[in-house]
Amino acid sequence: MASVRLEGVAKTYPNGHVAAQGLDLEIADGEFMVLVGPSGCGKSTALRMIAGLETPTAGRIRIGDQDVTALPPQERDIAMVFQTYALYPHMTVKENLAFGLRMRGAAPDAIAQRVEEAARALGLEQVLSRRPAQLSGGQRQRVALGRAIVREPKVFLFDEPLSNLDAKLRVETRAELARLHRRLGATVVYVTHDQEEAMTLGWRVAVMRDGLLQQVSPPMELYRKPVNQFVAGFVGSPEMNFLPGGLLGDVAPGRGGGVTLGVRPHDVRIVSAGSGDLDALVDVVEPRGSELLVYLKLAVLPHGAPLRVVAPPEPAIEEEQMVGIVFDRARLHWFRTEDGQRVASPSVRPISAPGK
Repeated sequence: MASVRLEGVAKTYPNGHVAAQGLDLEIADGEFMVLVGPSGCGKSTALRMIAGLETPTAGRIRIGDQDVTALPPQERDIAMVFQTYALYPHMTVKENLAFGLRMRGAAPDAIAQRVEEAARALGLEQVLSRRPAQLSGGQRQRVALGRAIVREPKVFLFDEPLSNLDAKLRVETRAELARLHRRLGATVVYVTHDQEEAMTLGWRVAVMRDGLLQQVSPPMELYRKPVNQFVAGFVGSPEMNFLPGGLLGDVAPGRGGGVTLGVRPHDVRIVSAGSGDLDALVDVVEPRGSELLVYLKLAVLPHGAPLRVVAPPEPAIEEEQMVGIVFDRARLHWFRTEDGQRVASPSVRPISAPGK
């Protein structure tokens, strides 16, 4: 395996569209790195530049000690798995797994051994004689993974590999990928728009927006200490609530200008009306089995935006009910309103409901 390093990598297309700019990222040998962000943020472009399918307009890309910026894909010793399985329909699973090795002139015994090992690792032993049309979506995806594994490349590149699977299969295949990475010790660069997928798979997660890296951190650091309001809103489900900083009284963020308060739905507690920091009206209650997702109406929120709160299923919470809410003061987040950057906790005075 090998490390991957992006040094000031940028990509501007002939029409002037800037897909990536100033990407500096070092991926350690054996690391599982996830690139995540909304559609059009540049994450797939970054992956394609690592693969050699796109040429950077600036910067350098290194795999191990080698500068591969100008090398074609076949000379980079990488294997790529796309969201489309790209299997040969007329070949059996065994033939699909072996095809790349045969094209490279590998010895028959070596091909048989690698195919057997990959099939065993991915639970494909019973379907080796079948063709892709006879497989489920999950099985086809495992064959696509196996085809990459048998090559034993320096780096595995995954571009939205689970997006065509249903929710149950995505969870199952996600677990298989994690186990497989643990077994192989492979270097993986994985692209997804699904922040839950990113948080569960990545050793570190690189959040992108408009072609720029916003933050590169372990998953829980992204969740607990987002560097800006974009990362805070993108990471976490349900997403973070953003409230006027003045809700907590006088604030002193520094550098002139206001602050926005961020609080996660799990860090707000529902209590009896009149006994919390503020009162709110229950708008919608969504049962989720072990918890409720409650949408509250607060007069201080503009444009009727709801305050989302995760609550236990008991005691029951009824729609149109008045309740009190309590903020977990130790888990509040503060962002400069002018640019969305995180600031240290400003000075505040105790919360007080209007009129108290």
